[in-house]
Amino acid sequence: MLVSGAGDIKLTKDGNVLLPEMQIQHPTASLIAKVATAQDDITGDGTTSNVLIIGELLKQADLYVSEEAIRDGLRAVKNALDDGCAVPGAGSVEVDTAEALDKHKPSVKGRAQLGVQAFADALLIIPKVLAQNSGFDLQETLIKVQAEHSESGQLVGVDLNTGEPMVAAEAGIWNNYCEKKQLPHSCTVIATNILLVDEIMRAGITFRTKSLAGFELRLTSKA
Repeated sequence: MLVSGAGDIKLTKDGNVLLPEMQIQHPTASLIAKVATAQDDITGDGTTSNVLIIGELLKQADLYVSEEAIRDGLRAVKNALDDGCAVPGAGSVEVDTAEALDKHKPSVKGRAQLGVQAFADALLIIPKVLAQNSGFDLQETLIKVQAEHSESGQLVGVDLNTGEPMVAAEAGIWNNYCEKKQLPHSCTVIATNILLVDEIMRAGITFRTKSLAGFELRLTSKA
């Protein structure tokens, strides 16, 4: 039974009738509804079966996620003990580092300024993703966090419950020091290698194009 905002009541046993009428907000539930509707469009049946089977599969996935969470949690504790320290989380370190890079940029000359800006922009993807995954507007949230960080001078991150700025250390949100230390280096090396491969491939294509053009020119001259 579905009751609309206008008070209209609809009774049916057909899942395919119910799904188009439902306003589903949860992303996973919405995806399941789309799969079930597509199944009905293709085969003319199976809407309810799809929902039930997917539900059972997700239950098994929950067990796997739980196992992964336990392993990751134990690894985080080990890292903290090995490091002897931790750094505030919630994207606060990335916001602080990005601001430091923005201040450092004027002292850099030439094209290197673009690299500094690119690195600062790349770091801000962490608080942006945190805001977006929590259902908040990423640009608005980031602006609030950056403004609060500039005014307070503290390591301010994203509150995933409200989307508002918060002091991560006071909220008890921490990240491993070794992770934050290693991440910029690893990402830079990987990005550099990808760009290097891209340059090699472009050089190869250019060389083949020039060789082909020269070969065609020689053939034309002989003719």
